This record gives sequence, C-alpha cells and structure tokens, in this order.
Amino acid sequence: MAINYNEAGVNIEAGEKTVEKIKVYAKSTFNKNVLSGIGHFGAFYQIDLNRWKNPVLVSSVDGVGTKIKIAFKMNRHDTIGQDLVNHCVNDIAVCGAEPQYFMDYLAFGKLEPDKAEQIIKGFSIACKENGVALIGGETAEMPGLYSPDEYDLSGTIVGIVEKEKIIDGSGVKKGDVLIGLPSTGLHTNGYSLARKVLFDRFKLEDKLEEFEGTLGEELLKIHKSYLKTINILKENLAIAAFSHITGGGIIGNTKRVVPENLSIKIDWNSWDVPPIFKLIQKTGEIDDAEMRHVFNLGIGLIAILNKNDADKAIELLKSVDESGVIIGEIV
Repeated sequence: MAINYNEAGVNIEAGEKTVEKIKVYAKSTFNKNVLSGIGHFGAFYQIDLNRWKNPVLVSSVDGVGTKIKIAFKMNRHDTIGQDLVNHCVNDIAVCGAEPQYFMDYLAFGKLEPDKAEQIIKGFSIACKENGVALIGGETAEMPGLYSPDEYDLSGTIVGIVEKEKIIDGSGVKKGDVLIGLPSTGLHTNGYSLARKVLFDRFKLEDKLEEFEGTLGEELLKIHKSYLKTINILKENLAIAAFSHITGGGIIGNTKRVVPENLSIKIDWNSWDVPPIFKLIQKTGEIDDAEMRHVFNLGIGLIAILNKNDADKAIELLKSVDESGVIIGEIV
C-alpha cells in the first residue's frame, strides 16, 4: 500500500499557505538594505559602507524558554514573537551594536497556518519597533518530535557596531555605579520554576488582587526592548558596560562584563520587587538566594557608569519615559 508525505504527518500545502500568509508581515519590516523577498534560498542584506568606517558584525541567537508553554495553554500566539525579537535585540544592543536584521526558526508538531501567522505577526511588530528587518526564516513540521498542538521557536539577530565603540566592560572600574531599569515581569526566564510553583495552586485564568488582569496575562507580558534607552545613554555618556538581565539573574549576567579583579555589590532593597516575583517566592517558599539566581526580580537592564554621571543618566532616562535607580556599585 502506497503512503504519501501527508499521511506521514507533513503537509506541504500547509507550509506553502503559511509562507503566503507571512509575506506581508515580513515585507512590512523591509528597508532599502534588503535586496530579496521571502522565498529565496538565502536572504540578501546590503551594508551601507558609506555609513560605517570600521564595522564589526555582532550576532546572537536565542529562544523564549518554557514561557512558550503559557502561550500554548492560553492559545495566544501574537506576543511570543515579540518576546523573542526584543530579547535578541537587547543581547546585541548591550554590546553597542545597532540591530540590522532578524531571522526566525519555527518548528511545529502540526503546522497550523493561522497560528504561524500570529507568531510572525509578533515578529513583525517588534522588528518595526526596533528598526530591524525580518528578512527570512525556516518553518518546519516535525510530527513525532513535537505534540500536534505545540511548537518551538528561536531567532537570530545581526547588528553592526564601530570597532572603537564596542561596549564590552573593559572600562569598568572600582567606584562605578549600577543603574537598574525596570523589567515588565519575568521577560523570558525562570518560567520552569514559576510554572512548577504556581500551577499547583492557581489557574491561568485566575484574577488575583496583585494584578490588573489574569495570572496568565501577567505571565505573558512582553519582554521589553531597551534599544532606545541604550542608545540615548551611550550617545550622551561614557557607559562602561550594559547588562541584559536574563537567565542567571542580576549577578550572574552582570559579572560577565565586570573585570575579574572587581566585584558587584547590590543593594537588594533599592527598588520595589514586582508582585509576580513576590507571589512566586511566597507560594513556593523559595529563599532569596534562589530567587536572585533565577529571576530578574524587576530589573531588566543595568547600566554601569561613573558615579558622577549617575544623576545625568537618570534625567536622560526620564526624557524617554524610562525610570532608573542606583541599585549597586563596583567594589
């Protein structure tokens, strides 16, 4: 008896339908540097050599972790793509890079074009907000590896920085201060612990007095992009380093940009920890050390700079509707 690809679980027609659905979203992010459309074997992006004197490419690849499980349970797929783009943008922006283009990888147990469209729509929203071109990607159907109603995704971002303007922490020195900028919530880290703790007691549709919406809506809050904030600080001040607070918490991420002969001293009482983290800690009876190791605790980005520039930095942040607070120092 003959068998075909569709009977094996892969629907080529669904893939073609998906490509047609997402073209409009991808093309809405294009700029003059994009030389190809969606559907070629490779994507073409031209660098404006008149603009850059000594350009260095900066790239990063990431995913959204088990936050994706929340999207599955809520059947909401238009924000997870924004999470991924913003996470990737932050990772290269803290190096001083200007993001240029983004590429995605999507893998489904069973490809649903409408669901894929919502994810790509999220990519396009965040790409436009960050001035990034969504120039290509891969959508795969992988029955047997993923459940029919599940998918996974990752993204790759490429940016450019002038070699002499790379921000790598080499200028961090004793006495510098750490200015923390607020996160919107968990961002894209710590969800495995959060789910284990919260789902034994609460449902995603529960409305708790700590939050304006449901618990699920709180957990799906979009990972914030700090690109505009980073740009205004680096253009006006001598920033020694930036730290994007992801898996590993404040200390785990910030020590990556601090010389080994120096240490980080954090005043853990210098900002108000958002209610979602307090709920997780109380419900799971998690100690402070573990919370600080796993979660951002309400601080999504840290700028390290000379203490004499701290007041100016905080005023600059206000000009872009951002708040900052001194949370520690280099010792």
